[in-house]
Amino acid sequence: MKSLLKYIALSIIAIQILPAQRIKDIAYVNGDNSTQVIGYAVVVGLGGTGDSHRTSFTIQSISSMLKRFGITVPQDQIKTRNVAAVMVTATISNFLKPGSKFDVNVSSLGDARSLQGGTLLMTPLSDIEGTVYAMAQGPISVGGYELNSPTGNKVGRNHVLAGRVPLGGILQVPLPGSGFNTSALKVYLRSPDITTASNVSTAINQYFSQSIAMAIDPSEIEVQVPADRQQEVISFLSELESIEVATDYTAKVVLNERTGTVVAGSSVKIQPVTISHGGLNIAIRSYPMVSQPGAFSRGEAIFFNNMVPYAQQDSTTAIALNAATNVQEVAAALNTLKVSPKDIIAIFQALKESGALTAELVIM
Repeated sequence: MKSLLKYIALSIIAIQILPAQRIKDIAYVNGDNSTQVIGYAVVVGLGGTGDSHRTSFTIQSISSMLKRFGITVPQDQIKTRNVAAVMVTATISNFLKPGSKFDVNVSSLGDARSLQGGTLLMTPLSDIEGTVYAMAQGPISVGGYELNSPTGNKVGRNHVLAGRVPLGGILQVPLPGSGFNTSALKVYLRSPDITTASNVSTAINQYFSQSIAMAIDPSEIEVQVPADRQQEVISFLSELESIEVATDYTAKVVLNERTGTVVAGSSVKIQPVTISHGGLNIAIRSYPMVSQPGAFSRGEAIFFNNMVPYAQQDSTTAIALNAATNVQEVAAALNTLKVSPKDIIAIFQALKESGALTAELVIM
């Protein structure tokens, strides 16, 4: 636990909300779809942190894989500590063409202790109907580490049972469901907001000097393509996406429990509140001892490793926060407590429950 206090609190702070953003940055056009794919695979090359013999499906997977290479090995002789069964997931844009590469996510399925240093073996990726669209393979990048000592102590950072394979997926066949209507389009806001939807509609009408856009609801804007632009709808969309629009979003704090990342907007505020934070540190120390026999006893020297556990409660730190006007003051106040990113997440959740945090919490 004490090592957690050494974590660097990664707080990526969105200090400024731009007065205007391009439509392509805040919305998408119908026809711009994505497909989620999934696959099962094994990761090899783990340094003894893979699945144990209790994970039967890993043993079965290795046995089946070796049979495909013409090698037959009894399952009771297969060692799995350098191998882990994983699930592979990805979201692919339907506009990607065969041969395009994309990132894939890899998550442990068995009882592996870490995927660090592993390599994902080739796996097919299919949609919910079972159609295979892509293949994935490559070295895994995890956002943390975990080290264990023979005496049971360990030190780690972030989550090591999930990672990514950058550009590890390759699309094999075209994805269905992409394309634009040439006469009428719908623009969908990624974050529904009544004011922003109205601003988008107004900005489009002003840019093209025609009343072609109308906000239907907080997330949908219907756009009629002018008759003289229907033969060049891509050019029309290019101009439409580049239009800048004033945005208005609710205050949010985004928390990623896996990586410890905290992202907050400039409109996030906190009411006067007192925060108390403490932790319990547990460590097991080794005290080697040697028992020497007497001079003529014919006995043997015996080595004994005496393992003594220690538990220590941190001195609780309390701090009073006055009403902060922006997120920098909130982050600075939390950093004075010297807490880890995961503890910062817990504190934000407690602040929200107490009503002191004026923002929406989004936990990833």
